[in-house]
Amino acid sequence: MMDLFIPTNISFTQATPQITHLGIGAHQDDLEIMALHGILECYQNPTQHFGGIVCTNGSGSPRTGSYATCDDEKMKSIRQEEQRQAARLGKYLFVAQLDHPSAEVQNASNNSLVDELHELLLQLHPEVIYTHHPLDKHPTHRAVCRAVIEALRRLPSNQHLKRFLGGEVWRGLDWVVDEDKIALDASARPELSEKLLAIFDSQISGGKRYDLAARGRWQANATFASPHTIDKETLVSYAIDLMPLLKNPQLTLSEFALGFVERFRKEIEKQQKI
Repeated sequence: MMDLFIPTNISFTQATPQITHLGIGAHQDDLEIMALHGILECYQNPTQHFGGIVCTNGSGSPRTGSYATCDDEKMKSIRQEEQRQAARLGKYLFVAQLDHPSAEVQNASNNSLVDELHELLLQLHPEVIYTHHPLDKHPTHRAVCRAVIEALRRLPSNQHLKRFLGGEVWRGLDWVVDEDKIALDASARPELSEKLLAIFDSQISGGKRYDLAARGRWQANATFASPHTIDKETLVSYAIDLMPLLKNPQLTLSEFALGFVERFRKEIEKQQKI
């Protein structure tokens, strides 16, 4: 059952036309990593508003320390509340947690997530959507990427996005050739991004330091972007353009993903000949 949380005192019907940036992530805390750019762009911005969708219920996360004895239902409840707290702090217009088990999402023959995302997207008309990229290491992340693409391909032809971005979580995109890589400045409000990640204590104390890892990656991206210039930003997240998958419905995810690998291979081959 969907958990719909709206921090302000408005209805979902009132909220939907205001959404300009939408993040669709697999797990609680994915939005705060791969869609941070959208959260920061919309924070206290009167003309831009961020909304989030979390696809899975979070019950399968690793746990230790004070969370070691939590059963799946308790962990699900904790993680959902953490996501609501992040929505409050980040001033999201809404966050919808869809409560799908990860195994169900990973099952390519199960269209329940695609159907639900399609129904939500019919109500929302964002200018920008952030989701996982198809080269991500995590199988649930890749499955959510696939579901989002399938749901968007079902939309009426007059419902167009301006940007459709696949952001990094479980596999970075620093290796992608520069022409394919989109650098998203995450330098604004570093205290906010730090606090957003710190909310997810069930992950941090539970044994996964996503807070340190994500910020370390953003810092590394900013510094290692170019060997011949000073750092222009302090924090950078990378994304790839997923719009080709919407413009060409016959383009498979596999073909699309392997294109990045092939272009990287050609770049390395060229460098070795120099």
